Amino acid sequence: MTTTREETSTGLVTRDPRDERVIAEYALEDDTRVVERVRIAREAAAWWSHQGFDGRKRTLLAWKGAIARGAQDLAAIISRETGKPSGDALLEVMLTLSHLDWAAKNAHRVLKPRRVKAGIINYNQKATLRYEPHGVVGVIGPWNYPLYTPMGSISYALAAGNAIVFKPSELTPGTARWIEARWNEVADRPVLQVTTGDRTTGAALVRAGVDKVAFTGSTASAKRVMAACAETLTPLVAECGGKDALIVAADADLDSAADFIVFGGLGNAGQTCVGVERVYAVRSVRDALVEKVVERAKRLRLDGEDPSYGPLTLASQSEVIADHVADAVAKGGRAVLGGPESVGGRRVAPIVLVDVPEESDAVRCETFGPTIVINAVADLDEAITLANATDFGLGAAIFTKSAKTGEAVAARLKSGVVTINSVLGFASIPALPFGGVKGSGFGRIHGADGLREFSVPKSVARQTGKAALNLLTMERSDRDMHLVAKMIPMLHGRSR
Repeated sequence: MTTTREETSTGLVTRDPRDERVIAEYALEDDTRVVERVRIAREAAAWWSHQGFDGRKRTLLAWKGAIARGAQDLAAIISRETGKPSGDALLEVMLTLSHLDWAAKNAHRVLKPRRVKAGIINYNQKATLRYEPHGVVGVIGPWNYPLYTPMGSISYALAAGNAIVFKPSELTPGTARWIEARWNEVADRPVLQVTTGDRTTGAALVRAGVDKVAFTGSTASAKRVMAACAETLTPLVAECGGKDALIVAADADLDSAADFIVFGGLGNAGQTCVGVERVYAVRSVRDALVEKVVERAKRLRLDGEDPSYGPLTLASQSEVIADHVADAVAKGGRAVLGGPESVGGRRVAPIVLVDVPEESDAVRCETFGPTIVINAVADLDEAITLANATDFGLGAAIFTKSAKTGEAVAARLKSGVVTINSVLGFASIPALPFGGVKGSGFGRIHGADGLREFSVPKSVARQTGKAALNLLTMERSDRDMHLVAKMIPMLHGRSR
């Protein structure tokens, strides 16, 4: 089966998933080249760190402006490399810029040194908490959102004072090269570098001496990256896959729920790690919901100049989709729209499945295609139990007209992100951290937590005078220890 990328003796050839036309060729960078990039980045990191928050802010905002002025060109590259519609690609650019803007403007507030109360016992100490950059961060990005997702690490790591070596997916190197070129227009130091290649290049980056790794990809790949990081105790933030559940209560606005289900489940050809793959609707409204979802999904266009979504970026993913659909039907599920016949190469028509057994691959495993499973449940308790029953925990959603119910369900869902009466709404809120739990990864990007993720806390305690009790000595007096014995129950003996 053809893919969007092929290896030649000299490098990587990328092809447009829509028509297989060659886009460009890129180098397959080896271990030696990657190590050299990290060395160069380390020198640049020292300069970048010394620019301070204000200096970094100016450069990052200038970079943002350069990207914004070329947004249409960048969107065209994203569209060619991934196959997604140009409008979707432009939306990706817009969302990315909002995060870059927030990181640049809020890094000082979040990471500036601050005084910490030392406590009554330590009246002679002044305590300060500082945040320092790691140094060089290696970023390994995905192909489904080749700008928005890796920039969630790159923007915040740069704002925190780190240099970046970015290894994009071998399917989407052009997007990375374009933003690197814009960086070089506004900065005269290689604080951001792109290394191109395949998995071996990514493995080389992990072992090249970077100070932290930010990885986005499958759970299986994250485990391999984590094992490599363990060899040198290199810290890792991992954003992995999901099998996100959406719950529909009996009082939900079904038209709104159906709109969001179709958007979250079928948008970008279902190639969204935090999209909608499973729906649990209370039995009294399930059939009506299915009817509305099918009606909307039937209106989607796959052909013409303005399709609703494009072909699969990774051609081999069609095999996974076909297997999951076949398994669901074989185990008793029903296809109410499409079915196994909907999977024909890169272009996969919408598939809506119902009554799919929970042990089916279509429920348990990440499908990453334009398929939606809609199962009935007795009540919200059952929906929450089933939503939490997979190995993933990236995102989830609840639709209900009751604000109290929405918040209560959100509190019980085991996922890093929960949306109430929408899907993917968090993506446009830069202040909210993003990341998963369980098999969906750990660590956070975006928001204040994203800035701290790429910083190292440093605690500083400064003694300003002599202590009343001389306890930090090998020759403590009986008097001082007698006072310690008296003070313990006085300070800590009360229950409140």
